[in-house]
Amino acid sequence: MSGMTPYLQTNQQRIERDIEHIASLGATGTSADGRTSFTYSLQDLKVRKYLLDIFEELGLSVFIDGVGNIRARYAGSNPDASVVMSGSHVDSVRRGGKYDGVVGVIGALEAIRVMKENNITPSHPIEVVIFSEEEGSNFGSCCAGSKAMVGRYTFDDLNTLKNLSGQSMYNLAKNAGYDPDNMSRYVLNKGEVKAMIELHIEQSPMLHSVSMPIGVVEAIAGLRQIRVEVDGVPNHAGATPMNFRQDALLGAAHMISAVEEAVQTKGTESTVGTVGYIESEPNVSNIIPGKVVFSIDIRDVYQQPMNDVVEEVRKRFDEIAQRYNLTFSMTLLGEQEAVQLSQEVISSIEKSAQALGIPYKKMNSGAVHDAVLLCSVAEVGLIFVPSVDGRSHCPEEYTPYEDIKRGADLLLATLLDLAK
Repeated sequence: MSGMTPYLQTNQQRIERDIEHIASLGATGTSADGRTSFTYSLQDLKVRKYLLDIFEELGLSVFIDGVGNIRARYAGSNPDASVVMSGSHVDSVRRGGKYDGVVGVIGALEAIRVMKENNITPSHPIEVVIFSEEEGSNFGSCCAGSKAMVGRYTFDDLNTLKNLSGQSMYNLAKNAGYDPDNMSRYVLNKGEVKAMIELHIEQSPMLHSVSMPIGVVEAIAGLRQIRVEVDGVPNHAGATPMNFRQDALLGAAHMISAVEEAVQTKGTESTVGTVGYIESEPNVSNIIPGKVVFSIDIRDVYQQPMNDVVEEVRKRFDEIAQRYNLTFSMTLLGEQEAVQLSQEVISSIEKSAQALGIPYKKMNSGAVHDAVLLCSVAEVGLIFVPSVDGRSHCPEEYTPYEDIKRGADLLLATLLDLAK
């Protein structure tokens, strides 16, 4: 590798400019309303165009697969060498923050810029990757793009995944100009990618609470995302005696409480359970609810406790449904196994942090990230920068740009080490 130095630095002004511009493309009103950019939406397409224009200016070769995953390659000196990847996602939750996912994409982009400015040609090619539908905000299943990239999601899955309007991921990808019919052609094979390293905000208060600038992730939690439908009988709120009711919302309320109880009794200290979405029908004040739909999100870095919690939830729901004369169904929308990350990449991150004089903390991730899906085909690592007060998935999400720059500097040094 020519001209390499371990002390190259990224440009904080460029990082800030790019992140702020992308935030403006997904703005939903005032800054208090946050950023909304669902996959294949107009906002999403504007962000993609902005980044694709930059990739073109840098002379990167761009490849886009059947669901819109973008890979922008900076060529290495060895055309036969496997790829070193870095990136994240640019889709968001509804009224989310400006840093989630975007920090990883811009950090990888900035690393390439610095290499080009310093005439550095690595041995391995380096790719900036942008994954589609990481959040699951549009189609209800997180990391759908990276799952498709490694063959976990097939043509049939893309047709099954639908948004709230009933439009499938397949149709919206096709309408956006992609080629989901031939997604199988684009699937990564083992050996194509040497390593994948993702820079991300922590989305938890751990680093900020101890004033630690970097987290080096050792394991990523698995998850189960479940849709629960509770069916009762709608009826008159005034004329129906309490002992004659089949109140779906009353039963659902007990079920939601049972999720917390199941986590406490069957989980570990690292197990978490969340009900974040609820819909009641007919949602009228003087009608007993006849149907309720809600979500369950169970996560843990250990596999068995997560499975135990799901089974305990099902057992408790059975008891509640019988008590209130209701029926219910539980549909698995998405799942991800807990994984241990690559010791090779962790060692590279640690070595680079020590060379740069950056303190760090080894830790686990409760949030699932696209990088974890590539564990089946590559060595994978994850770098965290702090989230102030642990806030994320909300307009108040905030990470100072000097912290983002520090993470991008570490990413740059690690990419140079892995791609040398």
